[in-house]
Amino acid sequence: MSEETLVETLPPVRHWPASDLTGADFDPVLAELMAEGPLTRIELPNGEGWAWLVTRMDDVRMVANDPRFSREAVMDRQVTRLAPHFIPSRGAVGFLDPPDHTRLRRSVAPAFTARGVERVREDARRMLDELVDELLQDGPPADLTAAVLSPFPIAVICELMGVPAADRHGMHNWTQLILSSSHGASVSERAKEEMGAYFTGLIGTRSGSTEEDVASLLGAAVGRGEITMEEAVGLAVLLQIGGEAVTNNSGQMFYILLTRPELAERLRAEPGIRPQAIDELLRYIPHRNAVGLSRIAMEDVEIAGTRIRAGDAVYVSYLAANRDPEVFRDPEEIDFDRGPNPHVAFGFGPHYCPGGQLARLESQLLVDALLDRIPGLRLAVPPDQVPFKKGALIRGPEALPVTW
Repeated sequence: MSEETLVETLPPVRHWPASDLTGADFDPVLAELMAEGPLTRIELPNGEGWAWLVTRMDDVRMVANDPRFSREAVMDRQVTRLAPHFIPSRGAVGFLDPPDHTRLRRSVAPAFTARGVERVREDARRMLDELVDELLQDGPPADLTAAVLSPFPIAVICELMGVPAADRHGMHNWTQLILSSSHGASVSERAKEEMGAYFTGLIGTRSGSTEEDVASLLGAAVGRGEITMEEAVGLAVLLQIGGEAVTNNSGQMFYILLTRPELAERLRAEPGIRPQAIDELLRYIPHRNAVGLSRIAMEDVEIAGTRIRAGDAVYVSYLAANRDPEVFRDPEEIDFDRGPNPHVAFGFGPHYCPGGQLARLESQLLVDALLDRIPGLRLAVPPDQVPFKKGALIRGPEALPVTW
């Protein structure tokens, strides 16, 4: 396409309030933006100005994987955003571009490979069995979130990170404060600083370690001079926080299975389809509000016949890409027989979520344990009475009242 034929008329800027949503409802504003075209302009509740929103799978993958779109350049900008506060640490992996990003990710890669994740499988299964034992002992009714879905991912990510069991509760409290948008910037920032100080101490004791947990891998990489302590701590904080996202995702997963019992019954009857079914649920679940981190175009780039100017902010929506009708037939349906299923629930490109393998493992263990060990598991309240988180960046039930 020649430069002359590129569309220069800008689409209107749409305000996206990112209201609190319940259940697995897809954001109606995002659905409208998807219908308006492959490229729209948005204004979120905080920050300044407007940003492009990319929603089609092909375009999302291109932007997420293209070095012409920089995360690092966001550091010096007040881009329109969902969170009221913007407190990235300089050198944090989420705001690095290759080759620095690649160097930092390489330091912890062994912990997140299939082999690294398998290392914690048996410990994870044992911890989960203990939680389900306690749930059954206490008897119904129960809050599945408090009893299992919250403590399980915390225990697993702490195990992978090398955080001692005695410190798990403190980690959880810090994470909740960092992930909530309702406490204000100073509370979130202080929690982030406290978690950072904790990891500085933990990583500092492991400079010569040959262990395979994340703190040991980071300590060894700092000891070899491959990464700085600041970089190591920033990455540890991000991974620790990300590990708790499984609580929200699995909360939504079980909300769907308990409100659509025919899906749960099929998983009980056909255990062989569970990995494929979990992938389909990961595609379908709207795991976050609005969009995550933006990128800045470093030069003029054409997308879908529209010129993105150098300096423009760009967001990709993985949620929208996972509902792209050109990629997924009947994208609004949950189809456990769907295949192939090239969803981007864990992102795409250099910033692909390193914990994707771990999240899948945890989801499969949860489905196995809860469906097989509690065959009568069902909601204890009507679906519309299940409380969902408010003012949160990541969506999920506040509590999941169940009985059996």
